[in-house]
Parts: sequence; C-alpha cells; structure tokens
Amino acid sequence: MPRTAALIVIDMLNTYAHEDAEALVVSVREVLPGIETLLRRARADDAPVLYVNDNFGEWRSHHGEILRTALDGRHRDLVEPVAPDENSLFVVKARHSIFFETPLAYLLGQLKVERLVLCGQVTEQCVLYSALDAHIRHFDVVVAADAVAHIDPELADAALRMMRTNMSATICPAAEITFDARLPE
Repeated sequence: MPRTAALIVIDMLNTYAHEDAEALVVSVREVLPGIETLLRRARADDAPVLYVNDNFGEWRSHHGEILRTALDGRHRDLVEPVAPDENSLFVVKARHSIFFETPLAYLLGQLKVERLVLCGQVTEQCVLYSALDAHIRHFDVVVAADAVAHIDPELADAALRMMRTNMSATICPAAEITFDARLPE
C-alpha cells in the first residue's frame, strides 16, 4: 500500500518584525526556491499541503488575518511566493512544535498521511521540534535541507544531523522529493 505524503510548510507567514529577523531573512531568501519547488510538486501530485503557522500571540486571529498581516509586513516578497492557495489546509500553533496543542495529528490521521515533508523556518527551532514530535508519533519524516531557513547556521547543521541520526529523518534536497507512491523507503 503506498504511503501518503503531505507537505508541511512551517511558519512561512511571517512579518519578520522580531529580534532575529535580519539573520533569518538572509536564509529565507536562499531557501525560497526549494520551498517553491516543494509546493509545485505537492500540488501537482495532489498531495495535502498544510501550513502550520505561529499566531504570534494574536489569539483572535485566523489564517486569513495571519496571511494578510504577513503580506503587509516588511518582507512581502518572502511571503507572497509561498502563500497558501485555495486547497491548502491551515493549522495555527502557539509554540515551536507543529503538534503542540494543535489538531494536526488528528487531521493527518483523517488524511491517512504517514510521511511528512517538512519545510519552512526555523531549522534549529520549530523544524527540529516538529521533526522530533513527528518521529515520536511514528510518522516518516523528510526534511528538504535546501528548503528550511535558519538563524544560526551552526545550530541548523547540528539540528539536521540530529534529525537524521536521532529521528531517522531523510535529509535531502527538495529536487529529490516527490509526493506520489514512488517515495523512497
């Protein structure tokens, strides 16, 4: 039976109005093409595309407001190319992990997803914690190394090594990832 894969876009709807924003912006510019590649491939293969995004402490916000606020922010050019389309699903999170206090695990079960392809930001924080939480929930984890942005390059490299070694994650370039039944085991 083929495994169902989903693309998880982590925290890409961002205003970049925080302390580490300038370092992050440089990295986001570098990985944006990889994220766009994954979005095109997932959509072409009719794979679920889920945006899991921080609500930045705005507890009355919904996905439309989060997107609008990000597009109105200082770096619209980093948000617009990866904005959700009408078929994308959206989960709001409050902390680092995409699973912490969210309905994501239930939603993935309903979609019969077994493999998560992670992209977005920040490698050494939200991506790392999300990969760990996915692993302990028995999901296969794939991280597109050229589609995850970082603040600290050394910590990001260490995080990718930890995901590969401790969580059995597949770490590879976005160009190698497909979303159909031909995913490598």
